Amino acid sequence: MSLANVEITKRGIDAFNRRDVEALAEVVTPDFEWFPALPSTVEGERFSGYRGREGIETYFDDVRSTWQELRVLGNEFRDLGDSVVLLGRADGRGRGSRVEVDMPLGVIYDFREGKISRVRTHLDHGEALRAAGLAE
Repeated sequence: MSLANVEITKRGIDAFNRRDVEALAEVVTPDFEWFPALPSTVEGERFSGYRGREGIETYFDDVRSTWQELRVLGNEFRDLGDSVVLLGRADGRGRGSRVEVDMPLGVIYDFREGKISRVRTHLDHGEALRAAGLAE
């Protein structure tokens, strides 16, 4: 198993947890697409995602305005060649409510030419595995 994509994924997660646009931009393609689970869940409709560097900046601004804290924690990484599946958790605290959240998180990181080209997030491990073409 090649660990290169897993290491890039971990760098991306670290950049997300620090809200470091520069560090994340280094590991993603220019046409990067990001589909976080929470906007679709909260808004109750299909979210069209964030795109490119501008999308990263917008998403980080959205996270900062909604969450006092929000971290992705990876428990298991599955390297599938052109993608990596993360099974882990997200924990955080709402900005206004101060409610603590600890929820399962399954994330699919798609790769192209050694960089992350798309991220698809699910709030259920089984759902993420199915979306990646794997059985639970």
